[in-house]
Amino acid sequence: MEKTQKNKATNFHMGILKAKLAKLKREMIDSSSKGKSGGTGEGFEVTKSGDARVGMIGFPSVGKSTLLTRLTGTFSKIAAYEFTTLTCIPGVLMHKGTKIQLLDLPGIIEGAKDGKGRGRQVIAVARTCNLIVLVLDATRPMQHKKIIEHELEGFGIRLNKTPPDIILKKKEKGGIIVTRNCETPRLDDDSVRAILKEYRIVNADVCIKCDATEDDFIDIVEGNRKYIPCLYALNKIDAITMEELDVLDRIKHYV
Repeated sequence: MEKTQKNKATNFHMGILKAKLAKLKREMIDSSSKGKSGGTGEGFEVTKSGDARVGMIGFPSVGKSTLLTRLTGTFSKIAAYEFTTLTCIPGVLMHKGTKIQLLDLPGIIEGAKDGKGRGRQVIAVARTCNLIVLVLDATRPMQHKKIIEHELEGFGIRLNKTPPDIILKKKEKGGIIVTRNCETPRLDDDSVRAILKEYRIVNADVCIKCDATEDDFIDIVEGNRKYIPCLYALNKIDAITMEELDVLDRIKHYV
């Protein structure tokens, strides 16, 4: 799809294809959550408590367990090999009278959203969090960041984003009516109608109030996306130079 030239002739078909892919992903997520291997599983059924829940996600052996122990005093097994943490380990952090539940989640790998490792279980717990902390190895932060964000995106999690300003109102008759409050060069009427047709929506009022894309509109139609703030915690910064640290310091949401 990335190589397809965008024009009026292809927009309709691209919209249908993207909608089909989104539906397949949703069905895969739903089926995995009902099966034995896709549920919360042992160690993942942690009762939500406190005023907020923060989940720590990262590749294996990036320091999540050490961070949990330092911040909360909760012991989480630490060793010099990967996948030391196999379950969800909760801890409690008190800050200015606020009780924060901090979760040390098992390391995820590329392909987690497709079922590799315990990735789907980890990401399912992440969807319940009020804040996600991506713990990254400072020697290759952008590589890990890109992979993890891709895995979370595939499971319907949108990091540091707000829901698109689009109103979709289904109705009993009248067809599809599309209105706009601004220019939307990346989302035309043909794409909107193609996406709605794939979801078998033939009567609806659509009001687009932002420069949205086809993917943004599909998120609204699906209605199950999670928009969660995220911080990027860098570990092992003693392994990089001051110049590299200065570059990382200019990137948003890094701590």
